Amino acid sequence: MKTQPTSRDVARAAGVSQATVSLVLGDKWRGRVSEKTAALVRDTARELGYRPNLAARSLRLGRTRTALLVVPALTNEFFARVYTGAARVAAEHGFGVVLYPSPEGVGPARDPFDSASAALDGVIASSMAADALAGIRGTDLPLVMLDSDPAETGPAARVNLDIADGIRQVTEHLLGLGHRRFAHLASAVDSWTFQVRGRAVAEALRRVPDAEVLTVPAALTVDAARRAAEHALTRPGPRPTALICDDDILAAGACKAARRLGLRIPDDVSVAGFDDLALATALEPELTTVQLPAEQVGERGMAALLAVLDGREPEAGDLPVALVVRGSTAPPAA
Repeated sequence: MKTQPTSRDVARAAGVSQATVSLVLGDKWRGRVSEKTAALVRDTARELGYRPNLAARSLRLGRTRTALLVVPALTNEFFARVYTGAARVAAEHGFGVVLYPSPEGVGPARDPFDSASAALDGVIASSMAADALAGIRGTDLPLVMLDSDPAETGPAARVNLDIADGIRQVTEHLLGLGHRRFAHLASAVDSWTFQVRGRAVAEALRRVPDAEVLTVPAALTVDAARRAAEHALTRPGPRPTALICDDDILAAGACKAARRLGLRIPDDVSVAGFDDLALATALEPELTTVQLPAEQVGERGMAALLAVLDGREPEAGDLPVALVVRGSTAPPAA
């Protein structure tokens, strides 16, 4: 089945911006685009067999002022904070944000666009797996990707966190305390953000000749993490003195495993997480973790969508993250 060309395809073939295509095909180009460029866009659209989505066109002109935010799940605090940030910026500009969870966490999401595109100006997708992007790419609406693989976003605007630097901060902290035997509790979720964390752990520890790391995958639940951590802490050979966890939920499972095995945190084993969820300060001792500016991700994402709608370049650069040192990490026992 032949895929219907989009305005993005027209823009690429004509060598112009998507905003220029929208102006020309929306008959709003006079005084803003040259006649030569307008003719080129019209000819290219005709050659490609492009048929404008009239509903989407009217929306991009600001008639509905609504954005769709697609997230892997509604149960994760991080995505709730992303929504809060996006909704705040949207409200400042007279926009609303509709929240759409991708089934089963990382998709692929059922295509919401047949029914929703008539009421949307654009789409913001957060932390989506590569195979969940197909439906989003199929729409003719402007797209902004959050915390997602740059290689998978195509021409979409992108807002990312400096995830790799967060992992580097964790490993440098633990190495500085004297740890050399590590277990990495890696999320089993196949998404870019967790792939980056895994690569960053391996790269950071590879630089230290006497460092050892065991990687143990686990589903993103406390119970799965507990089982994975128990395996890491009881397997034959020297026991890891530090557990690096891809997520605070995994870290909570690691803490539970340590207690069940009669190990003290941080005296016998240090535990570090990632995300700085509310859970991090509910644990005892409180969790050393990497703080992610989730609301700022949502704010930047909505601002990027507004920029695309206005034909402007979104703000560039990854958002910084920060290590928060608490009581769950300490030098290894002598």
